[in-house]
Amino acid sequence: MSTEDQEDELLALTSIYAEDEFKRTDAAAGGEFQLCLELPSDFVVSIKSNSATNSSADNFENTVSFLPPIVLNFELPPGYPSTTPPNFTLSCKWLTPTQLSLLCQRLDDLWEENSGCVVIFPWIQFLKEETLDYLNIKSPYEIDVSSNGLQSWMQTTEKTCEDGVLLEKAPYDKRAIQDVQSVPALVRCILDFNEAQQKKVFDNKPFLCNICFMEKLGSECTHFKACEHVYCNYCLKDYFVVQIKDGQVHALNCPEPKCPSVAIPAQVKDLVGEQLFSRYDRLLLQSSLDLMADIVYCPRLTCQTPVMQEPGGTMGICSVCQYAFCILCKMTFHGISPCKEPEEKPVELNEGDESDDEDWKRVMEKAFDKKKNIEWIEENAKPCPSCKVPIQKDEGCNKMTCSRCKQYFCWVCLKILPTANPYRHFEDPLECLKELKPPEEEEY
Repeated sequence: MSTEDQEDELLALTSIYAEDEFKRTDAAAGGEFQLCLELPSDFVVSIKSNSATNSSADNFENTVSFLPPIVLNFELPPGYPSTTPPNFTLSCKWLTPTQLSLLCQRLDDLWEENSGCVVIFPWIQFLKEETLDYLNIKSPYEIDVSSNGLQSWMQTTEKTCEDGVLLEKAPYDKRAIQDVQSVPALVRCILDFNEAQQKKVFDNKPFLCNICFMEKLGSECTHFKACEHVYCNYCLKDYFVVQIKDGQVHALNCPEPKCPSVAIPAQVKDLVGEQLFSRYDRLLLQSSLDLMADIVYCPRLTCQTPVMQEPGGTMGICSVCQYAFCILCKMTFHGISPCKEPEEKPVELNEGDESDDEDWKRVMEKAFDKKKNIEWIEENAKPCPSCKVPIQKDEGCNKMTCSRCKQYFCWVCLKILPTANPYRHFEDPLECLKELKPPEEEEY
């Protein structure tokens, strides 16, 4: 009769609880429960190891929505449920052996209260719904970690006086296990579990996309964590593809107007695929190198490898093609001789040229074009006060937005403007004049 009761109880538990919460043991009548407790909002946990070698790396504090589960392993003996209680162990990473021992004692009490009846379901209900109140756990909660880890709590310790008389027995139940090997491992486990559970909740929750105005599950959406905005993957993919093809790799931000949140590379890769992501990655690297003052490019059109300038020198040596060149005129390195930049298009490029060095012709043509571009930029553009990229003003007011770093600035005085209220700078018509006024004239 007891065997039938055990089988009925296990079948009932299997039908009630999800597979990731309860797994039945095939070899014996028993199973394992992974019990994730419902925490209050803004629940703060901290860890301060009591190890003698405690360091700043062993201390941790963070706000979490989920903590690793309490694990109940049980086996139903032949006499269960008539006369014998289940055999069990209770393990957890963030509860101390003392706290776990109190829970073990409470499970024993529940067996006594329900003697002769199946008891696993009442045990699970208690652990899931009453553990925090029963142990008086509130935020902020400090996790106590043993210096020796798991093994120091698995044995009952005794203290004796000099004559061998037993004085004290540590109140740790042998069924209570704090499954902790080290503080860094515990911190990583808490953060990984919290992130995985948050992703699971997000995937199963519906969200409204503000681009297509359709409601979709989180598993079909992308979440910008900095601003909490959510858009469906279909719309966001189209948005990112257009930006990358146009070379606007610094504009892969949240589509919400004026939102500064930026997509991380992993999100971009998941949406646009490997091929387009390679272009995004290459352009992003190139734009970062362009901002570095000590980086130049190999002038050979077939190479174009980034080259780091030697401090105080004018020579660059390409690490790929080994071409040694002058970083000023981009010609073959000429030592202390002055650069020979053409003031007009070289005669070698005209019809009837007898030179057959096509690579040299292309270099000279590129040098000529670059010189003309620099002259045009100096006459028609101003440098962004933040990243120094040249900006041209073709229309509109004097409040400018850098196309590269998105910084607001004034076109007249090049002052960086605050993101919150950039137009406040223009409320006083004399503001720009103050910025431009030479210091020696301020006294008059």
